[in-house]
Formats: sequence, C-alpha cells, structure tokens
Amino acid sequence: METWVIVLVVVVAVVLLALLGLALAKRNRINSARKREQAREHLQEAQLRGARAEMERAAAEEQAARARRERAEVEERARLAEQEAQQRAAQAREHASAAEQLRAKAEKLAPGLAEEHAQHADGRARGAGAPGTIPAATPERPDGGATRR
Repeated sequence: METWVIVLVVVVAVVLLALLGLALAKRNRINSARKREQAREHLQEAQLRGARAEMERAAAEEQAARARRERAEVEERARLAEQEAQQRAAQAREHASAAEQLRAKAEKLAPGLAEEHAQHADGRARGAGAPGTIPAATPERPDGGATRR
C-alpha cells in the first residue's frame, strides 16, 4: 500500500477517535448537567417537605398546648366546685348543729313541746304526708316515693 493511503487511514482513525472522544465528553457533560438538575429538584422538594414538617410540628405543639390548657381549666373548675361543695357541706353541718342546739334549748324550756310541735306542725300526726305526696319508703313499703312539686 502506498504511504499516503496509510497516512490517510491513520489521519481518519485519529479524527474518528477525536470525534468519539468529543462525543463521550459531551455525553458526560449532558449527564452531569442532568444529574445537577435532578439534585436541584431533590433539594427543592426536601426544602418544601421540611417546611411542611415544621408547620405540622408547630400545629401539633399548639394542639398539645391547647389540650393542656383545657385540661388545666377543667381541673380548676373541678377544684372550685369541690371547694364550693365542701363549703356548703360545712354550712349544712353548722345549720344542723344550730338546729339541734335550738331543739335542745326548747326541750329544756318546755319538755315534750318539741315532739308535740313535730307531730302537729301541719295539723296531722307525725309520719302522715302532706296532701299530694307519695309516702316515703317504710318497711311495709320498700319502694318509697317522691314528693310531687
């Protein structure tokens, strides 16, 4: 073969190798750019999800705080109601004690008057109900009843 053909084949081979190298380099740059773009999209998505997660966390904390506040309010109302009930019970005990003391004084001043007063307070014997009432529970009648109001 002639020299110029050999040189021509070598030059064509070198040019083909150079073109192949350029094509591979271009493909690598395109792949690299594609990967960078994909990485940017992942970062944006991560940022959005992070913001959503932060909002959800804040909402959850707010909800928990509201629940704690409501529970504290309920406990406070219960505590106040209990205090009021205790005060009323104490008042009832005081009234009962005062009533007993007055009965004792009345008995001292006029023996037997307290029983007579209890028997004739409404003009009937003790134990008879007022008109329109249902008798209270007794051994003969265990179901009892309630007063009509």
